[in-house]
Amino acid sequence: MYEPNVVGDWHEYDEHAGLRVRVHSLAAAEPPRGRDDAAEGLTYFTLRVTVENRGARHLGIHLEDGQIDIRVGPDGESAFIDWRSSQFIEGFDVYPLRRATAVLYAAGPEASLTQVDVQVQLRVEEEWTERRLWAGGIGLCEETVAAGAERDGLAHQVSNFLRDQAEPGTP
Repeated sequence: MYEPNVVGDWHEYDEHAGLRVRVHSLAAAEPPRGRDDAAEGLTYFTLRVTVENRGARHLGIHLEDGQIDIRVGPDGESAFIDWRSSQFIEGFDVYPLRRATAVLYAAGPEASLTQVDVQVQLRVEEEWTERRLWAGGIGLCEETVAAGAERDGLAHQVSNFLRDQAEPGTP
């Protein structure tokens, strides 16, 4: 079993030298072509899947419907993918030192968006790669996370220790 990637991490494919993929830019966003009626009551978000070729030769890339699966929440329920607003990579030659990016719009229950899993199965030169998973979330307030880390983290403990060791009267 392989370790999942964190949203923003690059994954390199051993079977295709120099080829790497990442899921990134996971954020709440409205689709450019308007909301789909099927997503009524759901919160929209967007993400990007970038394929980069750092190898010596060009590679034909396909990243279309059915090659990306998005799950939300602790139960891994399927997110609604807005195919109409999303942009895929359909039969594109990615030359050395070049990138191609797919932009997806999806929707899910707002409470479930703190846990988003994205599974990608790329097709390269008519061969399927292994499926890879990226895990992330939306709506985690950085200030809340930083405050929690400060209160319980090592930096807070060191700060308290130094304050206790300081001479009386020093700030």
